[in-house]
Amino acid sequence: MSNCINSGIRKIYVLTQFNSFSLNRHLSTTYNFGNGMSFGDAFVEVLAATQTPGTAGKRWFQGTADAVRQFIWVFEDAKNKNVENIVILSGDHLYRMDYMKFVQKHLDTNADITVSCVPMDYSRASDYGLMKVDKSGRITEFAEKPEGSDLEAMEVDTSLLGLSPQEAREYPFIASMGVYVFRTETLLKLLRWSYPFSNDFGSEIIPAALREHNVQAYLFNHYWEDIGTIKSFFDANLALTQQPPKFDFNDPKTPFFTSPRYLPPTKVENCKITEAIVSHGCFLRDCTIHHSVVGLRSRLESGVELVDTMMMGADSYQTDSEIACLLAQGKVPVGVGENTKIRNCIIDKNAKIGRNVVIANSEGVEEADRADEGFYIKSGITIIMKDATIEDGTLI
Repeated sequence: MSNCINSGIRKIYVLTQFNSFSLNRHLSTTYNFGNGMSFGDAFVEVLAATQTPGTAGKRWFQGTADAVRQFIWVFEDAKNKNVENIVILSGDHLYRMDYMKFVQKHLDTNADITVSCVPMDYSRASDYGLMKVDKSGRITEFAEKPEGSDLEAMEVDTSLLGLSPQEAREYPFIASMGVYVFRTETLLKLLRWSYPFSNDFGSEIIPAALREHNVQAYLFNHYWEDIGTIKSFFDANLALTQQPPKFDFNDPKTPFFTSPRYLPPTKVENCKITEAIVSHGCFLRDCTIHHSVVGLRSRLESGVELVDTMMMGADSYQTDSEIACLLAQGKVPVGVGENTKIRNCIIDKNAKIGRNVVIANSEGVEEADRADEGFYIKSGITIIMKDATIEDGTLI
């Protein structure tokens, strides 16, 4: 959303599905162009997938292309209003980009489709759709998440895209970001007539379109992370604590916009905090925090140790009297109780973690579903579920 606003794109549809109430609410309250802002005919409109029993034709999105197809009437209306190009973005990426440079490349090459791409090394190449391009930048081959010999076959000389010889040796692949510009007419043709049963842009629509359409590559050689998995989300957030961080939110020329929360400053009493980000409205007492992100309204009691952890925070406060009452009843208040040690963990919103708890996954379990106990383990990372209660003395 911020990239769109900073790029001057202010006609925005957001396609959401599954448990999206809080997201839809955030979008409507944060990006309200009619709230004292003069942006002409600008808008942000949520197009939410629905799944109602007995309602024909209503179903969850089956993929990125299917999501757009289910609301194709919106884009047909755009075409009738002489909207010539549509930018399609993924919602689970972290990067800062001027989309108008991207669109300008699309226009300059008279492309039907332009795919934003990044140089990629061997270690992660098989996680992405890879491309080959000719000297004009036109995409000639596209392979979705190739491995083995198929991966080796997608190796290219990336100096064609402007990389130095040394960079080209280090990054011999061109990976799709899942960010596209479509000529509106081309988009409608592909979804309605050419490939009416294809559900995904990256694995189906784009590779098939190479035969009949001018599909161009646009190099984006800056910070970009796909945070669509638990591990990548976790790693990208903790990387923000580095100094200097690879990605910096604090760019005055292209700020990132979010909902103002009007919270007081965080209160810190006798704590040791290193390589950490601490949000607003927290209460930290005699605790140790290292290489961690502490979300808004978090409460950490004395003796708590937080290491390599992302704590999402809380939606509301509990008063001192409410906390005292809960403790007197043997219940666990929101936050982290005394002498609890937490490592390599994501703590979701409003979690209640008691006293003398140890969350360390010391046995190195990679995957576990313990939802009945309030947690999961994914890729070796312990995830304390939203609103979960972890009782005093628990060992995970």
